[in-house]
Amino acid sequence: MKINNDGEDNNQSDDKHSTANQVDMLSFSHKQVSVKTITNKYHGFFKINEYTLQHQQFSGQSTPIFNREIFERGDAVVVMPYDIARDKVLLIEQFRVGALNNKDTPWLLEFVAGMFDVNESPEEVAIREAKEEANLNLRTQDLVPLFEFYPSPGGTTEKLHLYLAKFDSSNVCSGQIYGLPEENEDILLHLVSRTEALTLLSQGKITNAATIIGLQWLAINYSTLT
Repeated sequence: MKINNDGEDNNQSDDKHSTANQVDMLSFSHKQVSVKTITNKYHGFFKINEYTLQHQQFSGQSTPIFNREIFERGDAVVVMPYDIARDKVLLIEQFRVGALNNKDTPWLLEFVAGMFDVNESPEEVAIREAKEEANLNLRTQDLVPLFEFYPSPGGTTEKLHLYLAKFDSSNVCSGQIYGLPEENEDILLHLVSRTEALTLLSQGKITNAATIIGLQWLAINYSTLT
């Protein structure tokens, strides 16, 4: 801690400075951002764009103009299938190239998930992906929206829509394999109890962020579901 010449520490002056420009929580909006240019740097299945921009700071001043490279992969939907009557959760297992640096395995335990096709609603994505990845026949009324969140907004524009899906697991068996061959999907189903899923989570065997968020929500709220 730095000490002033008069023997007082800097905390007092810091407090005065912090209250001099009081800003309400989440009071900034798009109006405080000025995007100068967006330049495409790569365009394959995904895109990388470079944004040149500046924005207002909490002090009232503006930042210098700066650049940020952003991964543009589009939004996606995550579906947590939960059989309330049997207290069962459906997990899927599949290879993820982004997890090749995982010291254990690049095969991850996840929930059903997928990206938007043109003009699809989140519910339509959820229903389509549940059929493609797990052969589930969901209806709109089976879906309960839980969260919309940005998994890594410092580097990507992707927003995830997380849904609880109420389903009947009587015809679902662990070991069934689904997925679209044309998309090189190879998906293994694991029907487990809620407590077993939470044990896998506590053991660090579930490392997919949306699946962690969904299971933590379920741990808190399962007793209220009907």
